[in-house]
Amino acid sequence: MSKETSIVYRTVSDVSGPLLVVEHTHDVSYNEVVKIRSPGGGELLTGTVLETGRGRAVIQVFEGTSGLDTDLTSVRFTGETMKLPVSTEILGRVLDGAGNPLDKGPPLTAEDHWDIYGSPINPYARQYPRQPIQTGLSSIDGLNTLVRGQKLPIFSGSGLPHNRIAAQIVRQAKIPGEESEFAIVFGAMGITATEAQYFMDSFEETGALEHTALFLNLADDPAIERIITPRAALTAAEYLAYTSDMHVLVILTDMTNYAEALREISAARSEIPGRRGYPGYLYTDLSLIYERAGRIHGRKGTITQMPILSMPQDDMTHPIPDLTGYITEGQIIVGRGLHRRGIYPPIDPGPSLSRLMKEGIGEGMTRFDHKEIQAQLYYGYSEGRDLRDLVAVVGSEALTDRDQKYLKFADKFESEFINQGEFEDRSFEQTLDIGWNLLSDFPERELKRIDPETITWAKEQTLYRPS
Repeated sequence: MSKETSIVYRTVSDVSGPLLVVEHTHDVSYNEVVKIRSPGGGELLTGTVLETGRGRAVIQVFEGTSGLDTDLTSVRFTGETMKLPVSTEILGRVLDGAGNPLDKGPPLTAEDHWDIYGSPINPYARQYPRQPIQTGLSSIDGLNTLVRGQKLPIFSGSGLPHNRIAAQIVRQAKIPGEESEFAIVFGAMGITATEAQYFMDSFEETGALEHTALFLNLADDPAIERIITPRAALTAAEYLAYTSDMHVLVILTDMTNYAEALREISAARSEIPGRRGYPGYLYTDLSLIYERAGRIHGRKGTITQMPILSMPQDDMTHPIPDLTGYITEGQIIVGRGLHRRGIYPPIDPGPSLSRLMKEGIGEGMTRFDHKEIQAQLYYGYSEGRDLRDLVAVVGSEALTDRDQKYLKFADKFESEFINQGEFEDRSFEQTLDIGWNLLSDFPERELKRIDPETITWAKEQTLYRPS
């Protein structure tokens, strides 16, 4: 007898927060989907098994346990894990955190149903990340290039414009020359209705929705649904990448809301808390999400991840950014200082890092002078920022002419290179050309990180025009 026609359990022993405990169970599996009937034959709810053993199952209820009791609630185990209907028609759709349509469109046409928890990628099957993705933001493309197959998180803080940056990346991200093979999966967790409407309007008005699948979990949706949202989004991405041979960029915001939901469930299960109350398995749980990015031998498609998280009190030692940094390959930092000075996007190059950048830049990918330009810009900006601190102590009159040039360079770098319009989409070439234009304020002897032959080429192309 299949589980679809098997025992209906009425042995609920406890209802706590989003959790339901059922006793005297038999042949129940972890992550199994559960159908729950509220008292009096009322609403049919959905849950999944969190824990099972010794004839006892702990179930998380997606819609919440309001109205359920221990006497009249009935439970049926389906024998299936949670699956997402997948097809290329998922592009252009707006879905809730569990993959149900929110855009008043028809139900998803399914070419297959895939387990949202995915399958671990054999490390031997992984290919090293290669080739760039162009975001249109100079502070990322020029200084910390995003590479296909990479996991590059954005660390932000409360009140900073990370959602605007995320929306701009969705609108502008592309692989030059391969636009038809590129798609974006956007998963939002715990956002407000206003933020959700902003994302939908922004993507629809600019046409970005055509190559994007949106998974939206709102702040007033059950917290338990936040656990599903990134997994459903990544399942859609895996289908598009590994079945439809597309290059997929997955943006997940905000991973802090996800971790808070995980902590809430952990507390409801009376688990022993780890750092700052988060469960001890937070690292493992985050890695199960982040490690679903990459390239696989024999597959044309790739999955690149940009998870976004807001650091409580801008604290990079907080467990969420701290553990994220161990798993991922760098970080993009949204700086509060730049934001206060009116710079958009306020991406701070100082602490930002893309560890795989060298695999995605250079001849045949961006431009042969990219690495040299990046190194020289970093040096100049770092010198200028250090001199700002010195000026605060001794005043600008104490600086040499050389120091004055670097001080002015830091200001111009922020206003012309980092700063750009919210709908300004720059190519790799435009970004590098802006870099050369800024470096023209320095004599050739100061460009110590650029090969003399490259400088000669830049002069011939009238990119470098020292005064």
